[in-house]
Amino acid sequence: MHVTLQQPTGARLITATGQEIAIPATLRYTSADPLAVHLDFPPHVTVDGEVTTWTFARVLLGGGMRASAGIGNVRVRPAGPAHTCVEFHAAQGVAVLRFTTADLTRFLARTYTVVAAGEETVGAELDHGMAALFGGRV
Repeated sequence: MHVTLQQPTGARLITATGQEIAIPATLRYTSADPLAVHLDFPPHVTVDGEVTTWTFARVLLGGGMRASAGIGNVRVRPAGPAHTCVEFHAAQGVAVLRFTTADLTRFLARTYTVVAAGEETVGAELDHGMAALFGGRV
């Protein structure tokens, strides 16, 4: 049985002119995909009017709160002692969102109670082993 955590949170979209716009988002983690975190945005704040989800490594989020991390479509970096910026790079451009670091820390702490760091592959290995044991009928 998989466990899913969700944590609504607020973010500040930093515009090219430096203006900040409050937007809602939901942090999500599931033991079915233990290496990843998901950040869901409601339709009214997305370019195409559809719910949008960005998925990236849990370790990227944790590391990026302490030092700049990421070289791909998602980059995370500290923004002073109380905030963390997450940058999303897409064909349409770059979106920079600022989160309260305490909110991200609380969310990550909750994810580690579901699947501890370094234990992410145990579930998949257990499923494979059980399937082998029971002839694929798990």
